[in-house]
Amino acid sequence: MVFQDFDQISERRRLERQRKFRKKLIIASVVAIICIILIVACTYAYVGQEIKNKDVDDHRKATKAGDSDLEEDQATKKGTDATPHDEKEKGGDDKKGGDDKDGGGDDIRGTKDIANIQKMVKTVCNSSTYQTRCQTTYDEAIKKNSSITPKDFIKVSIQAVSTEIQSVMSKINNMKLDDAKAQGALEDCKNLIAEANDELNSSISMAGEDLKKMADIGPELKNWLSAVLSFQQTCIDGFPNGTTKTDMEKSFNASKEFTSNSLAVVATSNSLLSALNIVLPGGASRRLLEKESSLNGDEFPSWLTHEDRRMLKGDSTDKPKPNKVVAKDGSGDFKTINDAIKAIPDKYDGRYVIYVKAGVYEESVTIEKRMVNLTIYGDGSQKSIVTGSKNFVDGVRTFQTATFVVLAKGFLSQAMGYRNTAGAEKHQAVAIRVQADKAVFLNSRFEGYQDTLYAQNHRQFYRSCVISGTVDFIFGDAAAIFQNCLILLRKPMDNQQNTITAHGRMDKFQSTGFVLQNSRIEPDKDYDKGKTKSYLGRPWRDYSRTVVMESTIEDVIQPEGWLAWDGDKGLKTLYYAEFGNKGPGSKTNGRVKWDGFHVIDRDEAMKFTVTPFIQGEEWIDDIGAQVKYGLFS
Repeated sequence: MVFQDFDQISERRRLERQRKFRKKLIIASVVAIICIILIVACTYAYVGQEIKNKDVDDHRKATKAGDSDLEEDQATKKGTDATPHDEKEKGGDDKKGGDDKDGGGDDIRGTKDIANIQKMVKTVCNSSTYQTRCQTTYDEAIKKNSSITPKDFIKVSIQAVSTEIQSVMSKINNMKLDDAKAQGALEDCKNLIAEANDELNSSISMAGEDLKKMADIGPELKNWLSAVLSFQQTCIDGFPNGTTKTDMEKSFNASKEFTSNSLAVVATSNSLLSALNIVLPGGASRRLLEKESSLNGDEFPSWLTHEDRRMLKGDSTDKPKPNKVVAKDGSGDFKTINDAIKAIPDKYDGRYVIYVKAGVYEESVTIEKRMVNLTIYGDGSQKSIVTGSKNFVDGVRTFQTATFVVLAKGFLSQAMGYRNTAGAEKHQAVAIRVQADKAVFLNSRFEGYQDTLYAQNHRQFYRSCVISGTVDFIFGDAAAIFQNCLILLRKPMDNQQNTITAHGRMDKFQSTGFVLQNSRIEPDKDYDKGKTKSYLGRPWRDYSRTVVMESTIEDVIQPEGWLAWDGDKGLKTLYYAEFGNKGPGSKTNGRVKWDGFHVIDRDEAMKFTVTPFIQGEEWIDDIGAQVKYGLFS
């Protein structure tokens, strides 16, 4: 089936690999020829300059010799007239004030640098949301270090965030609350701010790179800083309404503004480079947006085993040799997934693989941050299932209701099912929470009602998955693309309306958003179209961003398409867009008239494909997932 079976390798794939190999060979040949031409040209220019320099030196020597003879004749002829000549020589030393002028050139260059710094401050702060705080940050940095350079500029901004986060951490760590719910939220907050601090340390390290590398490191910085901002807001959201929550909002006010300003610096990096007359080599983008993964072995990283490569090529009969096997019937190494992940060594080179045999596993699982590059695969998304029923009505914070939690970078799930069976009447009940960067889900299934899939932070990719639910059942502040997925609308409570997405971008400079591409939006078997109204999404935060493109929308979505959250909250600042959809629910003539809603063209839609939006070409190929990097049509 299109949404559940592994993709097969075909003759077309083989021909595609051959075509790509020939293309790479041609490119390599052209690059080699260009390099040879450049070397020859540089050599010619160098030799020519050396000859020219030699001729000039010879001419100077000849001239100097002639001047000396003339001076001797004049001295002999005029005697004491030699004195003015001495004065002239002294004047010549003064004129060599060319050395002083060169020194003055250093002063001029210093002045130019200062002017550049001031120009950068103006450029960044004018574009930032919190301009006064932005100006103060750089004024203080320049006072501490008058020799600050453009290279340090981004680093200064991020260090300001780090300093403020440290202050907030100190306050939080010393807090003690009597209310059990508030104390629980405080513990969540400590973990979230620790995550934010880790992200900031990575950002500071990368921000020290040369500005010319911004085309490469910019997306990474935006990814991390977007998560830092989101972590802070998630911390605040966890507290019950009241004095404590209000105090927490005040505590994070400065750090959130500093983070926003740091995002503005990175987002306007091209403007900064332009202000400094720095041109990036190779243009703004070097990536082929229309490339499609061929899943050939040459594109896999060296550490993947032969078995890994065979499975990731798409043959469901070929599965990698697992490090550990989980089987509920006792035929594996462990009976539970939790026991298997506890056995993962602290240090492991390559991709660790856990195979989960068919069965329903009733357990809460957390893939810890140290468990990087972990693969979990099963016998099918409706055969190997992790299930739970934690929910908000029973007193569990939404953040903690997830049956399955992913914190580790580079996670891969294939042919697995994730459920929360609490039901519509229990309101928020998460099946899976994904906080990890570069997480990939293939042929996986997510079942729940309200808040089924919490795509919390960072970059995520979902291919050929099934996602079902009712209210806000794909929510969070991640940069996530859902490609070739089946979105199923279920029957909600009588007083509820269905909303597929609720994206939580809170700042215009964040690089986050949801993209539903080449997917299908359909009713589940229990859906009652006569009683239920359903929408593509609603704005959880002011800058909520969701794009639905090249998808089939059945007759289950209201003509207006999108639903307001609370009055006109975010309706002017959000970004909702549709492109190239089909089906009875795809007509846009009756859509909302908000300033933030757009029917976009092909060029705009390209910005939300895998390569530019989540930089997927750099990491999805490494995992080996099948992916379309550009548009399907």
